[in-house]
Order: sequence, then C-alpha cells, then structure tokens
Amino acid sequence: MSAAKSETVTLTIDQVEELTQAVLLASGTSQANALSVTKSVVASELDGIHSHGLARLPTYCEHARCDKIDGNAVPKVERVAAAALRVDAADGFAHPAIDAGFAELVPLARETGIAGMAVMNSYNCGVLGYHVETLARQGLVALAYTNAPASIAPAGGVNAVFGTNPMACAAPDGKGGAAFVVDQSSSVIAKSEVIVHANSGEPIPEGWALDSNGNPTTDPKEGLKGTMVPAGGYKGAGAALIVEMMAAALSGATLSSNASSFADNSGGPTRTGQFFIAIDPKGFSGGAFADRMGDLAAAITGQDGARLPGSRRMAARDRIRNDGVTFSKALFDRLEGYRE
Repeated sequence: MSAAKSETVTLTIDQVEELTQAVLLASGTSQANALSVTKSVVASELDGIHSHGLARLPTYCEHARCDKIDGNAVPKVERVAAAALRVDAADGFAHPAIDAGFAELVPLARETGIAGMAVMNSYNCGVLGYHVETLARQGLVALAYTNAPASIAPAGGVNAVFGTNPMACAAPDGKGGAAFVVDQSSSVIAKSEVIVHANSGEPIPEGWALDSNGNPTTDPKEGLKGTMVPAGGYKGAGAALIVEMMAAALSGATLSSNASSFADNSGGPTRTGQFFIAIDPKGFSGGAFADRMGDLAAAITGQDGARLPGSRRMAARDRIRNDGVTFSKALFDRLEGYRE
C-alpha cells in the first residue's frame, strides 16, 4: 500500500481482493458469498469502473450488517421448464445467486440451444457486463437485464417508475474470451456516478439528472432527490420499461417503484431481479458465427477512432494490474473500520 499526500491510497489488485473479502466477512457474510461478491468488486476495479468497485463496498457492508441483505443466504436454483431456470436469491447478494444459476444455465443452453434464467428476491448485481462476459467466455451469446429502485420517470411523466435499469450483451470471440461487451443503463449515466459525485462534493454535468421539480441540475444531491435523465429521451424510458418487464415482471421480482433504495439502510430487502438469456451460437449458425463476428468486428475496428464496446475495459486490465487501484484515503479508512 502507498499513500500520496495523505489524500489517496493505492492498493495492488491482490490487496483489493484481500480488503474486500475481509470487510465482507467482518460484516457477517458467509465465506462463499463473500468470495462471489469479491470477484465482482475486483473485476470492476480492474476494468476501471470504480463506481461499482470499492466505492460500493461500504454500502454492501452496511446492508449486510442491518439485514437489508442476508449475508448467509443460500440461493435456490430450480429448473421450471425444459429451458428455463428460476433462482431465488433468498434476500441475499445477487452475485452468488447468479453464480449458482450459471452453473446450471451454461450446460442447459448447450443442451437446448437457448435457455433463460430468472433471478428473484435479489439485490444490486454490480456491473451487469461482468456477468454476460462470464457467459461469453463459456462460448455463449448472452443477454441480461436488471432492475433497480425507481429513479426514471416514464415518457411524459415526472414521477419515477423505473430504475436506471441496465441491459447488457456479450458475444464469444471463439478463443475463450468476449468479442465485445455492451453494458448500458437506461439513463444517460448510471446513478452510482451521481452518488460518487455527491460523496466527493463535485458537481455533475447538466443533463445527467433532474431535481425534485423536474428541472435540470448540476448538484448531485439535488439530482438524487429527483430523477435520472433517460438516455435518448423517450427511447431511454422505453428501454427502461423493457428491462422492467424482463427483470422484474418476468422474474417475479419487486417492481422498481416498490423497491427500497440501494443507497441507504431503510426499507428492508430490495428484492429486485435479473434475467439472463444464454444462446449457443452453434445451434443456430453452425460454424458461421465466429467468422461473421470476426467480419463485423473488423468492419468496426478498421475505422480510425472506432472501437468495439467493452474494449476500453479490457485495455484497462493490464494497466491497472501494473499500477494498482488508487482511491481516496477517506474511503480506505472507512473500509478498514469494518474490520474492527
């Protein structure tokens, strides 16, 4: 560990992993669940998505300590139809529930060609792209949806009904990796980015959020009291509706409008949901998929300045492994406090 000007701390990835697991265990999370969440936190930091890494960890610890999350929950996986799985996260972390479901989803998709997995009684799953990339590394095309506590108003409305409701997609590259990873919220920016700005006291760009009166604001605290701006106006609200249908209505999870906040300790378990679709490309295109994807990727990357979605995350991994993860000493001190 190194500190600069006593304002920031830099940890190696191994130290990030050790710290994350230690504070989760100290907060009453089981070894298995802590390991699953830790993998996601480390992956977020490696990808440079710091808002879903260590910055999220105090909330995870607080929610485990106040029983908003059952840190010892054991997910239950059921095969409810020929190509359909349902996972009850049992008011625990989303990550172990998704991991448990994927252990059955991957072989099921290979068996049937396409399979779906609904997750209910769940929680914030971190970076959704992390989960679809996991499936892509298994040679599967993956689609995913997750809902969140309400923060986006419907088209023409002013009251929040949908969460920022991300959706993600990843495709295998035929070499054990992902050809691309698309991961985008239905809002202009993930709400976690507004929270990061509120915690640091920095203003947000206009166009990210609206205050409680529906007016544009650059004050992140006022934005958190209001609503998030949907990406592309009514199109973003439409995307949020689709995600709500898939991740909440289809999964049997709590609707965004009824879910308690991911950000504070009130309201009890959130019981939000996720939905995943895994597709074995061999069942549809034979051996043509990899060639087609190679041609598609070349058409994109062959243009100056053009890039495939997820390429910046992947490029960050070697750099961050070398340079470590730098974050505020205040956050480090808060995390260290959970060990006690």
